[in-house]
Amino acid sequence: MSYQVLARKWRPRRFEEMVGQQHVLQALVNALDQNRLHHAYLFTGTRGVGKTTLARILAKSLNCEQGVSARPCGECSACREIDEGRFVDLLEIDAASNTGVDNIRDLIDNAQYSPTRGRYKVYLIDEVHMLSKPAFNALLKTLEEPPPHIKFLLATTTPKMVPITVLSRCLQFNLKRLTVTQIEAQLEKILTQENIASDKAARHLIAEAADGSLRDALSLLDQAISYGGGALREAEVATMLGAIDRRQVHELLRLLADRDAAGALALSARMAETSVDFQGVLAEMLALLQRLAVVQLLGAKAAGVEEDPQILELARKLTPEDAQLYYQIALTGRRDLPLAPDPHGGFDMLLLRMLAFESQSGARAAAPATRPTPAVAAEAAAVSTETTTEPTGEWQRMITEMGLGGLVKELAAHCVFLGIEGGQFRLALLPSQAHQRNPRIESRLEQAIQDRYGKHLRLAMSVQSMETVETPAQQRDRRAQEAQAAAVAAIESDPTVKALREKFGAVVESATPQGSGA
Repeated sequence: MSYQVLARKWRPRRFEEMVGQQHVLQALVNALDQNRLHHAYLFTGTRGVGKTTLARILAKSLNCEQGVSARPCGECSACREIDEGRFVDLLEIDAASNTGVDNIRDLIDNAQYSPTRGRYKVYLIDEVHMLSKPAFNALLKTLEEPPPHIKFLLATTTPKMVPITVLSRCLQFNLKRLTVTQIEAQLEKILTQENIASDKAARHLIAEAADGSLRDALSLLDQAISYGGGALREAEVATMLGAIDRRQVHELLRLLADRDAAGALALSARMAETSVDFQGVLAEMLALLQRLAVVQLLGAKAAGVEEDPQILELARKLTPEDAQLYYQIALTGRRDLPLAPDPHGGFDMLLLRMLAFESQSGARAAAPATRPTPAVAAEAAAVSTETTTEPTGEWQRMITEMGLGGLVKELAAHCVFLGIEGGQFRLALLPSQAHQRNPRIESRLEQAIQDRYGKHLRLAMSVQSMETVETPAQQRDRRAQEAQAAAVAAIESDPTVKALREKFGAVVESATPQGSGA
């Protein structure tokens, strides 16, 4: 027996076997069970989501020898012949190949005759939007007042190209793109039934590459099984798909979070040596930043990454404001990258842009007050009995968690967190910033501390010099200066710039980054 491709072998034959589309299935099942049948149905949606499959199951429900039902028997001759594509009263028409009015006139002439074997004569017109205007006009009258034994099942990927006069005579159902989770679950089910070894990462890569189409996913699955010699492994599937190494994207964001310009540019150079698609890198970066934003706002469980330590670490290292800033820069970069002299250089400039600009917008909305997360509550308890010195990054994270903004955030950014002792939340304000002290601002800061870490805490702020610990503001200024220096170094080392300097005596002018204090 010849091999049958997975897309055909695993095509659903009952409503219960459909993946997703519950909003459509419920309406059809109720209509069939209550015998409230329309004469024309239009199924819309992108390729590979089940439009023609759903139409064939509906045709089987209408013509099953056991009676009209949402649960056709699948055993009678009508059901078997529909599954095998040879039922005489199911006429499938590919409108892409039969666009003319003559084809539709033949259909209309044939529609006057009663079904040969079935209960209904069913016309399944795929890609109906491809019909010509005269063909639509010829179909319109029969579509409006069809004989009682006729059912029209229309399918299209482009409903906007179907005349409104046709749309108004059909019950329209829009099939949704399948989610990565839905496709991944179906792939796992199929591979288990087929006794094919696979790993979760490989299935996830195929599910993402399918772009919402289960049929595309099964075609890719067939290809991956052949490529892997009968098994699915992440490395081989990634090679087959030309997928971006996500570990490099994670590392790139980590370097950006650490403001390591030299490291980020070095990694970019290593990626360029492998002829990586920088548009693909940006797409992966955008997807990762989106997950980071969800983690930071709603938690790891909401983002489905509870067991991904890399993402959780990045969510702690990168502030929510910078995550949003990087996302916007990467999104704009995808549009502008083709305009760059070369993709690698354009990508490097995008990284330098991320490092050169640090978000100064107000903090994100704070988490619900008086209900700190268990992790935060545990941290407060851990330091409540002794004095500790927190690194700058930890204090910056606490500032973000409290949702500070405006003058309150600016005051906090010029402080060093000394620890919690005897119910006091101790901060040290640099002498150069003593002018920022204001009872009203300090009161608002204390209220934010109490809302986030406990009502028993009282703010204790002293003015003192700190030789070994940076404030968040000092760290921000230092990183801006380092990013500026890295950008200048990258520009000055550019071959074109070198040639201009040597030939014309050109000079690279650099502005001091804002906030450096110079």
